[in-house]
Amino acid sequence: MGGKIDWDPIRVLAQRVLDQSEPLELTDEARTLLRRSAREVAIPAQDAAKALRSPSSAKVLLRQIRRRIQDGARRLAVAEDCASRREDAGDLNGAREQFEQLLAVEVVPLYRKQARNMLASIARLQKVAKTGRVDPKLPALSQLTILLHRLDQSEPLKLTEGMRSFLRRAAAEAGISKAEAQAALSNPRSAGALLREIVGRRQRGSRRLGRALLRMMDLRDAGDLEGARQQMRDLLAVEVVPVYRQAAEENLAGLDEPPPAP
Repeated sequence: MGGKIDWDPIRVLAQRVLDQSEPLELTDEARTLLRRSAREVAIPAQDAAKALRSPSSAKVLLRQIRRRIQDGARRLAVAEDCASRREDAGDLNGAREQFEQLLAVEVVPLYRKQARNMLASIARLQKVAKTGRVDPKLPALSQLTILLHRLDQSEPLKLTEGMRSFLRRAAAEAGISKAEAQAALSNPRSAGALLREIVGRRQRGSRRLGRALLRMMDLRDAGDLEGARQQMRDLLAVEVVPVYRQAAEENLAGLDEPPPAP
């Protein structure tokens, strides 16, 4: 399947026809859109051609296309969430199972491709878990968590130059100074403590940001802009991880912007 998939046009058509009860006019443009979208959700070409013989059967086809898009998106989101929680717990086999189960039922090629990509990433992460060597093609945070699980299982860090470089970068991204990181990398035990601090800062910061954003949005929606701003100021008073500080600063700046014109 070549080219980037854009399901916005079929979603708009489905909203008009299925939700707003507009008649489905089988123009050349509508036929082309329905054929393409049917192919993208793995409906056989002969079934789509048969459905396009009348507006009523084309409407059934449109409903089927939308259902496959929506159901597949929900399945993928659930699999990703469950796999993420299992990864965090160090259960990589359990994470694999989420996508293997999805592939057993999913028919939409895009979602199948995304599931296979996730399985490939988990396989690489399993290699990190087995060897203790970092993978430059994987996100740092997932590897940090796996390395910490190894540490908890009495597997000390292997302080190769690659591992030292990886931990220096991760420390900087967690707001730890170069001097502190360099000192910690002098031996496996202190490097393990550094790893634990990096992961802890990222986890605590993520939770703080999530809670602060929820409070900010509730106050903003209630019309209390000053209270909403204070949530971001309070976060900035304690947060040290640069990416979370940046998120707070951007949200604080957004609250100071004038509302869009009606």
